[in-house]
This record gives sequence, C-alpha cells and structure tokens, in this order.
Amino acid sequence: MSRPPTSPGRAGRPPVTSRTQILAAARRLIDRDGWERLTIRRLATELGIGATTLYHHIQNKEDLLVLLLNQYIDQLERPELPDEPRARVIAVASAMHDALNAWPWAAETLTVDGFVGLLDESALWMVEAIVAGAVRCGCTTERAVTVFRSIWYYTVGEILVRARTVRRRADGPGAGDRKSSFDGLDASQVPYLAEIGDRWVALSARDTYQQGLRALVDGLLPPAAPPRP
Repeated sequence: MSRPPTSPGRAGRPPVTSRTQILAAARRLIDRDGWERLTIRRLATELGIGATTLYHHIQNKEDLLVLLLNQYIDQLERPELPDEPRARVIAVASAMHDALNAWPWAAETLTVDGFVGLLDESALWMVEAIVAGAVRCGCTTERAVTVFRSIWYYTVGEILVRARTVRRRADGPGAGDRKSSFDGLDASQVPYLAEIGDRWVALSARDTYQQGLRALVDGLLPPAAPPRP
C-alpha cells in the first residue's frame, strides 16, 4: 500500500520545539520591520510553521509581547544600586529609562495602567526597588505606588516622544508637517515664544531627563531629614 504524499514544507528549517525559538524569531521581526507589523501569521511564516501550530505556544500578539518583555527585562544586567533610598529610586528609574531607550517599542506596548500585573516576578525588580525606596523614604505603600506611577508616566512619555521624533525624521517630511521652530511669530500675541524663535528646536531637543527626574522625585518623596550635628 503506497503512503500518502507528504505536505510540502520549508526545507532546511527545523521544527519549532521551544518558546526560545519563537521569541528569537519575534525579536528578528521587530528589529527588522517594527513591532507594529508583528503578527502571528508573519511570525509563523518566519518560523516555517502554520499559525495554528504557533497558537499551541502563545495565545495572541499581546501574550507574545509580554513574553518578550519578560525575557528582555530578565536578561538585563542589574546595576549596582546605592543604599540611600532616594538615590536608589533615581538610579532604578534611570536604569528603566535606559532599558526602554534601547527598546522603545516596549514603552509603547506598556502604555496602559495595570501592565505590572502582566510581568513575571523576575521582571518586577525595578518596580519593587522604586516602591521599596519610596517606603524607606517615609511614604505609605499607597503613596509609594503613586511615586512609581508618576515616574513611569514621566519616563515613558520622554521615551515615546523621542522615539517617534526619530521615526518621523527617518520617514522624511510629510504634507501635514508643521514647522517646529517659532521663528516669525507675532510678538504682540506670544512675546516669550517669539523671543525664543528658531532657538526652540535646539532647546527642546536637549536631554533633560535626569534633571527632570530628580525634580520629580524630590517633589514626590518626603523631604530628606537634615543631617545630625
């Protein structure tokens, strides 16, 4: 009795056997085409398998992105943190900023309240360190959550604005683009902006994250106790 013909497949590609292979392929697609274009169908094609087979490993695109984030955060080298709690909060927030700056699509994925509940415990060390630092500075746990949330909003906002600015410049000027300087404004209407004029572009492009972070943390945390004489 003759065997039924085998279905054609992609020669030379090993079958997917682990989540590691799936996440590595997803990283390739994101790095190459951007996270917006990542779909389950495209990922299945990249792996040489059917989309139905892929659904045995992941639930949907959101599940895939969360798995990628957990893996990414878990693999980050943890910086040496200062003992002083206020300085620790700033150091952890800076580490969070650097991580998102290297992978800005992650910030876009996490622009919803409650994202913390999607992360694994091993990926929550930054959140834990900021909350713990705030409590050690004298905050209640409720206030400590507000401290983290405020730092998170500030950090994500800064990352997204810069990432989208870079992407827009790479795409070239569009028909709907407006000038980004204030050169030629009517000084009788907006005198301060008219005085700044075309210097606005350079002034607004400065990296002031650390300066803003320190001011934000100082405003959120209780005043530091004066040193004992």
